[in-house]
Amino acid sequence: MDGKLIDRIRGAWRVAALTGAGISTASGIPDYRGPEGVWTRTPSAVNAFTLENFMADANVRREFWRTYAGHAAWRAEPNAAHRALAELDGAHTAVRVLTQNVDGLHQRAGLAARKVLELHGTMHTTRCTGCAAGFPTAGILEAGDDDPSCPRCGGILKLDIVLFGQRLDGDVLGQARTIAAASELFLAIGSSLQVEPAASLCTVAVGAGATLVVVNRDPTPYDDDADFVLRDDIEAVVPELCAAVNR
Repeated sequence: MDGKLIDRIRGAWRVAALTGAGISTASGIPDYRGPEGVWTRTPSAVNAFTLENFMADANVRREFWRTYAGHAAWRAEPNAAHRALAELDGAHTAVRVLTQNVDGLHQRAGLAARKVLELHGTMHTTRCTGCAAGFPTAGILEAGDDDPSCPRCGGILKLDIVLFGQRLDGDVLGQARTIAAASELFLAIGSSLQVEPAASLCTVAVGAGATLVVVNRDPTPYDDDADFVLRDDIEAVVPELCAAVNR
C-alpha cells in the first residue's frame, strides 16, 4: 500500500465508511451495475425497483418478491471487509458505517446496530404501505404469497427498502451528513457513487476537511475529489486500510 496513504490515515480516530454493493459481492451477493450485475444481466428488473411501478402493477410486485425470496443475501456471511471495519471499531477507533446496502452484513460482522446507518433501508423487515405496520420479512416469505398483503389491513406490503422514486428518510440522511462532517477519514467502499443523495456524503466529508479514500473497481463521479483512489480487491484492501489506521 502507498506509503503516503498510510501516513495520511494512520491514527485517524473518527472513521466513516460509505459502503455500496461492491463490499458484499465477495459474500456472494451480486451487485447491480457491474458486468454481472442484476440490472446489467436483466435491464427490465429495474422496473420492479421503482415505487410507482411497484404500487401500480401486481405483476411487478410478484417479480420483486420472487427476486427476494431466493436472494443470496439470506445465505450470505460477512466477508473480510465487513469484519475489518467491525474490528477497527473495537480497536478504540470511532467507526460509523453509512451503507447503501440492505443486507445487514455489517451488523452480522459485529458492528453495533447504532453504528450502522442503513441509508436505503433493510430487507429484513417488511412494512405495509397502508397502515405502516411492520413485520419480519422471513415470516412474510414463509407464508408463500406471491403478492403478499398486510395481515392487518389488507394493504400492499413492501420491503423496508428505498425504491427509485422514494425519498430517503430525512432523519437518517441528516445523521449521515453529521457523521460525514465529523469524520477525519471517509472511506467510500464498493459504491458506484451514482445514486444521490447518498453519494454526496463524499462532498460533505471533503468540505469538512476529511481525507477521502475511494475503493471501487470502476471509476466514480467522485474520483477527482478523492485524496486516494484504489482499484484493488475490496476484500483484500479494506483490511489493509483498517490495519494502517490502527498502526
